Amino acid sequence: MCLIIMALSSHPRYPLVVAANRDEFYARPTAGAAFWEDAPHVLAGRDLREGGTWLGVSRHGRFAAVTNYRGPDSGIAEPVSRGRLVGDYLLGDAGAVDYLAQVASEAQCYRGFNLVAGTGGDLHYYANRDNAHPRRIESGVHGLSNHLLNTSWPKVERAKTRLRTLLEDDTIETDAVLDLLYDQTRAAEHELPDTGIGSERESQLSAIFIRTDSYGTRSSTVLLIDARGEVSFTERTFVAGRSHTQQNFRFRLTEMAAATHGTGTHSQR
Repeated sequence: MCLIIMALSSHPRYPLVVAANRDEFYARPTAGAAFWEDAPHVLAGRDLREGGTWLGVSRHGRFAAVTNYRGPDSGIAEPVSRGRLVGDYLLGDAGAVDYLAQVASEAQCYRGFNLVAGTGGDLHYYANRDNAHPRRIESGVHGLSNHLLNTSWPKVERAKTRLRTLLEDDTIETDAVLDLLYDQTRAAEHELPDTGIGSERESQLSAIFIRTDSYGTRSSTVLLIDARGEVSFTERTFVAGRSHTQQNFRFRLTEMAAATHGTGTHSQR
């Protein structure tokens, strides 16, 4: 996952709004969002190489998402998959504060990451490349890419600004948020961060939606949780940045009846 924009307690109807893009090599095997067969209360995609996930929500309202931290990594002989950080929280019952404290105690086992976890509009954040302890995310609109929370990379600021505009309406249209996530505008050269990968690569990765020959945005996710506990989870998946399928899930928190698995519609972009 390379971009997560979150609005906490910033809309009268939705305590939590999440817009997120997962960027990955096209060749990495992946399963789209679904309620897991081995954990039917968890809704998330799945990395078929390591078994973890990048973003998910449970029927009990637990939410978590992870991004990689782009920068020099200390040599770790056998690092633990960062996708486990999300899956373990969704599958467990520890509160976010305790869970992130446990993760922090094992931070040296992972390559660089940012982790968000919590329930509803009460989210917490930890990064193992930051000197800070796990902390609560305050109300407002926040953005996270491959640096620390709210680092003002152009793609983060652009996405936050566009989401703030959408929050001004009484109802948030999922398609409008998905359009935000499909923005392929690249940052100007003077705005690019320097993470040690060269200006050409920095430019390719500076768009909200990334498309290159072998790497790019694999899926876009919009999560809305309203004040009544109604959840709307929409995922668009892409093939080499061009075609996509869409799945829509709706369910009520703590309700154990089967969720509506949406349309599974397919279209071309």
